[in-house]
Amino acid sequence: MRICVFCGSSAGARPAYREAAVAFGEALAGAGIGLVYGGASVGLMGAVADAALARGGEVIGVMPRALADRELAHRGLTQLHVVGSMHERKALMAELADAFVALPGGLGTFEELFEIWTWAQLGEHRKACAMLNTDGYYDGLLAFLDHAVGEAFIKPLHRGTLRVERDPALLLDAIRAYVPPPAAGKWIGRDET
Repeated sequence: MRICVFCGSSAGARPAYREAAVAFGEALAGAGIGLVYGGASVGLMGAVADAALARGGEVIGVMPRALADRELAHRGLTQLHVVGSMHERKALMAELADAFVALPGGLGTFEELFEIWTWAQLGEHRKACAMLNTDGYYDGLLAFLDHAVGEAFIKPLHRGTLRVERDPALLLDAIRAYVPPPAAGKWIGRDET
């Protein structure tokens, strides 16, 4: 099994973010689960990769050529795929992974998580999508998602497919236990525009 991790190329403002990235990388390697991620050697990306590598884990990076220098491509990985674009990056990461986890991060992390979660809603894959909510980093976003459910823009079924935990070991348990819902069919009523 391999888990794709989306997270910041920055370490963030709190030491807890890096600590959680290290703990998650160690948990993956300890469980014999490979890591697929964006390929950087810096920030939370570098921390999760270094932690998994230090425990003997498989770590596969995928980085667009244009970012290889800017994000400081990690040179010590099991494999580093340099691709032509962000679209190719996300497609290859999705192909290589059996589940997806967002650690704290910025716009790129949000975009990657929401795209892969949307693919699940559309039936493009049946893999777990999850979030490690370190120190409540995602509390505001989770409240907004619940608001979107209340406003009938997200079905409760789809909202329920996002697994969220604060502890790396509990998150891995949730991913292992994930059973995708039956295909939902349409998600917008015929009378809606």
